[in-house]
Amino acid sequence: MTLDEFFAGCDESRQIFEPLHRVVDGLGPAKLRITKSQIAFRRRRAFAWAWMSGRYLRGEHAPLVLTVAFQRRDPSPRWKEIVEPAPGRFTHHLELNSAADIDDEVCAWLREASDSAE
Repeated sequence: MTLDEFFAGCDESRQIFEPLHRVVDGLGPAKLRITKSQIAFRRRRAFAWAWMSGRYLRGEHAPLVLTVAFQRRDPSPRWKEIVEPAPGRFTHHLELNSAADIDDEVCAWLREASDSAE
């Protein structure tokens, strides 16, 4: 699947994804794995995922969700949800309503997750 196919009919989500993609590219080499449900950013293993909650949830939702993997629980109140799917592995879900949500804090989280995926 291509990015164009993934974002077909979802221009607002694509406009938020593009600066997110540039941030990840600036962290060093990372591969994209695009599936029907999400876009994974990978090094040796996946460290972040972008997906559109509107495909799965009803009602009001953010155009794009960023999921980041950490080996710790981050205390920021910005996270929509934090899940520990396995001991010592935490997935953090952040709703992105605009490109402005991709700030210095989000960039630092992506760097931490990317560094731990090498």
